[in-house]
Amino acid sequence: MKIWEMTAKEILDLVSSRDVSAMEVLDSCFERISEVEPQINAFIELMEPVARLSAARVDSMLDDGENPGFLAGLPVAIKDNICVKGAPCTCGSKILENWIAPYDATVISRLVGQGAIIVGKTNLDEFAMGSSTETSAFGVTKNPWDLSRVPGGSSGGSAAAVAAGMVPIALGTDTGGSIRQPASFTGICGLKPTYGLVSRYGVTGFASSLDTVGPMGETVWDCALALDAMAGFDKLDPASYERRGVSYVSGIDREVRGLKVGIPEELLDGVSPDVIDRFEAVVDLLKDFGVEIQMLNIPSLTYAIDIYYIIAPAEASSNLARFDGVRFGKRAEAETLDQMYASSRGSGFGKEVIRRILIGTYALSAGNKEKYYVRAAKARTMLIEDFKKGFGKVDLMISPATPYAAFGIGEKIEDPLSMYVGDLITIPVNLAGLCALSMPMGFSQVSGTDLPCGLQVIGKPFDENTVLRLGYSIERAIEEEIRSKMGHMRRGLGLAREAELVD
Repeated sequence: MKIWEMTAKEILDLVSSRDVSAMEVLDSCFERISEVEPQINAFIELMEPVARLSAARVDSMLDDGENPGFLAGLPVAIKDNICVKGAPCTCGSKILENWIAPYDATVISRLVGQGAIIVGKTNLDEFAMGSSTETSAFGVTKNPWDLSRVPGGSSGGSAAAVAAGMVPIALGTDTGGSIRQPASFTGICGLKPTYGLVSRYGVTGFASSLDTVGPMGETVWDCALALDAMAGFDKLDPASYERRGVSYVSGIDREVRGLKVGIPEELLDGVSPDVIDRFEAVVDLLKDFGVEIQMLNIPSLTYAIDIYYIIAPAEASSNLARFDGVRFGKRAEAETLDQMYASSRGSGFGKEVIRRILIGTYALSAGNKEKYYVRAAKARTMLIEDFKKGFGKVDLMISPATPYAAFGIGEKIEDPLSMYVGDLITIPVNLAGLCALSMPMGFSQVSGTDLPCGLQVIGKPFDENTVLRLGYSIERAIEEEIRSKMGHMRRGLGLAREAELVD
């Protein structure tokens, strides 16, 4: 097995025992990137020179008997709406094409402080607005399982990089499912932490009351370890929350017998039959584990899409006001200030971003704020209360992570309403500030191709430990099938590239 084929845990074990060096891990990582990245377009920017300096520093510390941190030598990719000092932070948009971040986001400082090595910035839907990574100004990212399909979004570049074996861990952001949906589409794990658990400082804001930063990895354990490095209070983020003495890896292998798990009926509406089949197989597995399953009714879930597509665009219209050609973003030449604003934003933003800014501005305008935004905020409170009632009966909730497997490139991009409805299952978690994990639960046969299906495990606020524990127990039961098919897919990517070079 090559180093790039290993999980984060396997790599860290080898580095800590000095069986391989951090530089050897990085060599394998960049070799894999050069092999498959031309087919996938997962990265906007690679940071190889800086990464090699970091790997050399980690090796030097280990040679001297020092402790670089518990992520020593681990390659990590970063979604390109998270600031890494000295690197571009484009947010997938032409308007920030040449902007260089002058500082590190808090999550970057914490990962690097534990010895992680940043290898590059990954592609995303422009300003994280999209569900397919097709709205990026830097080209479409392709799903490693089928290059004619999307990897999901907005964190599609991070998901594709992990799935293809280019990095063991990547960071994404999740405002309405942008970690969990691409994790589901690409057959990896993605964790959306509780709102406030991970600092948002240095992360370009989309919808500030919904945005979260989380890890994406091949396994549940890998995500838990990354969260250990990232979580905790940050005085630079007014929404951050202190969680002292919590380890997300510790106790992850505890027995799940006796847990009560609910299935919200509303989250099964519209799910394709093949995904339902995989979901029911997981439910049967949990019953075998001694988990108590019960159906739940959460009536306000019916309104989640309506609530989200008022609140999120409203907050986006406010956050993106700074990108005007004066404070941030490229400046267009014009005769008047108004013309300069209009031209800078019109040429710099893509259609989806402009659509959401207009929706949000309309919802906040005079005469409409009470009619739309205030009512949506009240309905959001109702949804939060309904979730509280549900969690009064169960420890966790589960559902499919997405209603279908990955769709084709170009299939939904001209039908935004169809794209939005696909987020119905993930959006409620953000509105309620809960934590949730997306993890593989099997495969769906689509046009003769095995495509991954994801399971969503939803937890109470700050109960990531229980979410990860249930996910880990499921993973151990089915990981042989998942890893076998993922290995086959990854080898196929390499062979396809070899054939392309020969031609």
